[in-house]
Amino acid sequence: MELKKFQELVDGTLRSYFPPPDRHVHRIRKAMEYSLFAGGKRIRPILCLMACKAVGGGVNKALPAACALEYIHTYSLIHDDLPALDNDDYRRGRLSCHKKFGEATAILAGDALLTEAFSLLSRKEVMKKVPAQIRIKVIREIAGAAGIQGMVAGQEADLEAENKKVSMAWLRYIHNHKTGALIKASLVCGGLIGEGSPGEIRALKKFGEKIGLAFQIKDDLLNVEGQAKIMGKKTGTDEEKAKATFPVLIGVEPSKILGNKLLDEAKRDIRIFGKRGQSLIEIGTYILSRDR
Repeated sequence: MELKKFQELVDGTLRSYFPPPDRHVHRIRKAMEYSLFAGGKRIRPILCLMACKAVGGGVNKALPAACALEYIHTYSLIHDDLPALDNDDYRRGRLSCHKKFGEATAILAGDALLTEAFSLLSRKEVMKKVPAQIRIKVIREIAGAAGIQGMVAGQEADLEAENKKVSMAWLRYIHNHKTGALIKASLVCGGLIGEGSPGEIRALKKFGEKIGLAFQIKDDLLNVEGQAKIMGKKTGTDEEKAKATFPVLIGVEPSKILGNKLLDEAKRDIRIFGKRGQSLIEIGTYILSRDR
């Protein structure tokens, strides 16, 4: 399966880009490493690589951006787990970063991963295969997805929605920003680096919007139906915290139907790629069939 091959490629490249040892920041570096190499699925970097391939670009050309996306995703998980936000003690089958290293170190480790991502994207010697004007577009795309117009906005809206009855529009806003924004950016950046046409970039963007929402619907369902041992974290926490989720708003079975509908629409969005889009269809199917 190509998914496994890309996962191994991303893991190896993340190791090669990881900051070298420094005794002055040893504890922070250990916290970064602990979270970054905790057995993540690497969905976002893989989407970036697959999008680059779909538009006819070389996968290696997109590897630095793919790694930067995983840095940002990992930073967001570290911060999401903090007591002030989602207050989760476990992540991927072991203690969350703040439980292992303390809150202060976890905050700094997240900060370091976020800033290291943009350092990686801006370094000419790392992104040497990507023209400068495209590098700027990629940086802008990722910054937008990670910031006040993306993940940060989604997290704030998620906090505001706790213990409240929300509308479908509000719930979609939360998930489109908190989860979907970086997934969509991963695909758009892969397309940009592969120098896809405007039509191809639009197709990837539409695909990302649908897949991003489907991903979160599946996460919501796993929190209800998943097995804690497989997922590596406690289930049922959304209900405990009175979180706004699709199963709460519309029910479990309607949520499954909506997820499948979004996947079908996403597949239609990338017909433009023909056989080159097969990997994207494969990962879209995986997103809804996964058990963690």
